[in-house]
Amino acid sequence: MAGNLTRQEARERAGSLRVASYAVELDLRLGETRFRSVTTVRFSGFRPGATVFIDLHGAEIHKATLNGADLDISAYDPAKGRLPLPGIADDNELRIEATCAYSRTGEGLHRFVDPLDGEVYLYTKFQTADAHRVYACFDQPDLKAPFELTVRAPKDWKVVSNAAPDDVGDGRWHFPPTPAISTYVTALCAGPYHEVRSEHAGIPLGLYCRASLAGHLDAGDVFELTRQGFDFFHKIFGIWYPFGKYDQLFVPEFNAGAMENAGCVTLQEGLLFRSRVTDADVERRAEVILHELAHMWFGDLVTMRWWGDLWLNESFATYASVLCLAEATRWGRGAWTTFAKVRKTWAYTQDQMPGTHPVAADIPDVRAVEVNFDGITYAKGASVLKQLAAYVGQENFLAAVRDYFEAHKWRNTSLPDLLGALERTSGRDLSAWSRQWLETAGVNTLRPDFAVLEGRFSEFAVLQEARPEWPALRAHRIAIGLYTARDGVLRRTRRVELEVSGARTAVPELVGVERPDLVLLNDDDLGYAKIRLDEGSLATLLGGGVNAFEDPLPSVLCWSAAWDMTRDGELRARDYVSLVVSGLGAEAGMNSAAPGAGLDVAVLEALLTQARNAAVMYEGPTWRRRCLARLADALHAALAVAEPGSDRQLVYVRALTSVAIRPLDLERLHGIWSGAAVPDGLAVDADLRWRLLCALVGGGRLGEADIAEESRRDPTATGTYWAARCRAAVPTAEAKAATWAAIVSGALAGDVLRHTVDGFQDAHRPELLAPYRERYFAAVGRIYREWEPDAAQTFALGCFPRFVAEPETVRAAHDYLAARNPPGPLARMILEGAGIVGRTLRNRAGSD
Repeated sequence: MAGNLTRQEARERAGSLRVASYAVELDLRLGETRFRSVTTVRFSGFRPGATVFIDLHGAEIHKATLNGADLDISAYDPAKGRLPLPGIADDNELRIEATCAYSRTGEGLHRFVDPLDGEVYLYTKFQTADAHRVYACFDQPDLKAPFELTVRAPKDWKVVSNAAPDDVGDGRWHFPPTPAISTYVTALCAGPYHEVRSEHAGIPLGLYCRASLAGHLDAGDVFELTRQGFDFFHKIFGIWYPFGKYDQLFVPEFNAGAMENAGCVTLQEGLLFRSRVTDADVERRAEVILHELAHMWFGDLVTMRWWGDLWLNESFATYASVLCLAEATRWGRGAWTTFAKVRKTWAYTQDQMPGTHPVAADIPDVRAVEVNFDGITYAKGASVLKQLAAYVGQENFLAAVRDYFEAHKWRNTSLPDLLGALERTSGRDLSAWSRQWLETAGVNTLRPDFAVLEGRFSEFAVLQEARPEWPALRAHRIAIGLYTARDGVLRRTRRVELEVSGARTAVPELVGVERPDLVLLNDDDLGYAKIRLDEGSLATLLGGGVNAFEDPLPSVLCWSAAWDMTRDGELRARDYVSLVVSGLGAEAGMNSAAPGAGLDVAVLEALLTQARNAAVMYEGPTWRRRCLARLADALHAALAVAEPGSDRQLVYVRALTSVAIRPLDLERLHGIWSGAAVPDGLAVDADLRWRLLCALVGGGRLGEADIAEESRRDPTATGTYWAARCRAAVPTAEAKAATWAAIVSGALAGDVLRHTVDGFQDAHRPELLAPYRERYFAAVGRIYREWEPDAAQTFALGCFPRFVAEPETVRAAHDYLAARNPPGPLARMILEGAGIVGRTLRNRAGSD
């Protein structure tokens, strides 16, 4: 994000003009740092004689004319990124000739040099407001216009944009005007990209990646998924794909997961698998691909008017992508199980942070939205939409979506536009629903409350709670499932669906029913709420019942309830670790059955990560070591009986790298890394070698010579990032000091910065990080002011001293906020860091 446009400025500008067209000419042959940009904008003015401004960041303007008259370019401030346009007319033509800068931090036009072959690759990323780093524009989502592009580039390059080129020759590419689209979804990618082409239902399809990664582009899988997505979205959205062709480009050093540029989607290169991955990794990639495809309708065809309604893009794309995974791909119903454990856990966690916000957020300026690409906007919003679809009926919901697209195509919308469509098709007044679920922050907790007489419920109710900070009690549509063990299997014996509202909701349907082994609120995952397990149900789980469900979804809901109870201090971290170890089957002696056989691999990965986090964050030193040792032993035992070459085998090894702190565990990892003791069928390829090496370096088992040797084995860009992470993980005061100096210097960017920050943080050795608490607060304000937003956010979140879990850390954060009064987004990031440490301290109280 370049200029920090405010909501009020955007409203005023949108009320002053309408953009008719952009014609942009770019010359990419000037050298390594800058390129030439010439923009012609045609627009109408609603208030002739008024002064407006156009956005252009960090450029050198050579000449600017408005309606044939030269403009005073001395009034242009490159840092602020605005050129005043005085005295606009009814109809205007603006031409600006400038030289702009390439980016190395992912915003604007990013330039990357492949270390393997020296080839140059370019791509743009304009969300939220970075198009004006590349061409002059009115850079806000509600000033849509057709976009025409002409590019000069080296003759051996490929150039890709929103439209297919209609004229190519002698190093020149011309792209005809697009339909009216927002500036942030215009795009350009250029370089000697490897290209694979196909088509579906008359839609040209393209896949691109760096030439050195061509062998890792599994085009068949990506094309198959893309075709499934097109067929499904055409059916449920009712409008044919609106952008003619559909290209997907896997690009280097991308600072997001992907970007929904109209007809020219960019995705991070990490979604190309150069090493062995699990099916859960492939499923995550599938969700990203389908998410971006859904954006062609939610976001590109119909776009939110302002960033406060970002959820109209992201929540819908998330919901639609999981719906497509569940109904049109090989992942089937398991997609919602993964969503319940992974995505909703993200939402619940974010919704309890001090900086949580409503789904429909209050966004005063562009910079404020940068921190809202979070678990609320994506996962909570999608959860709420899933709940709404159940509330109004799936067919009514999708009919409203089709009406919404038809009524607003090529235009901009806000919350009332969608609610109006939903009310028309469902016949329901959704104003109260919107206030509760879209306009109010926080997550409720639901508890079963019952009495038992002679083995049967004599009364039953659901209690609803809210945190004092977010006191709203909501109406929840949930199911209650009763599960009884028969022949070692937990089977649902009764289900009641009802609406819960207020602090207490009686459930007369369950009075007189025999008490089961387990009571599960929010069965089938209809609602968005944390749930609690009563003592008897928790005992069933801790006794091994979590692996006994017929259906994976109730198992996942119980796992999620146990994790929420752990985070909230109602279940000890060591007991959650025991539950996970039990789920692996380690305590049962690891018989010939596959451990954790009933767990989806994505869920298994999430559970192992949570167990490790529970031990590291929520236990004191003595119990932390015990828990990590227990996890390591369970994983080693699981690895010994895992099917050779299976996904589970790979998951266990990955998890071992995050819990190995004993010499015994590090020696086991070294045996795998060195090749001396590799489990049968395990592919110790480049990415796994780096993961193992980082654990061994962080544990003090290996050092700089080993990092250098691994870098020689893997001289790729990915190898460079891993090497940076490993060097930052060296567990000495000297190495941490050198890493910190490199971070705060501003010399690191993109993936190197991100990996360095990740390596610097060391949950196992907080004493090495203690000196950087004071240094963090001394540096964070300057870095937030001076660095580009993505890098600044990487520092503010990633370097917060969250592992220095002392009251002084929380106090230092609040002292900084009181003394410095930082901008809202920075204040939120610091508050959330303090919140993480505060929760850690509360849960550790009395641990050792």
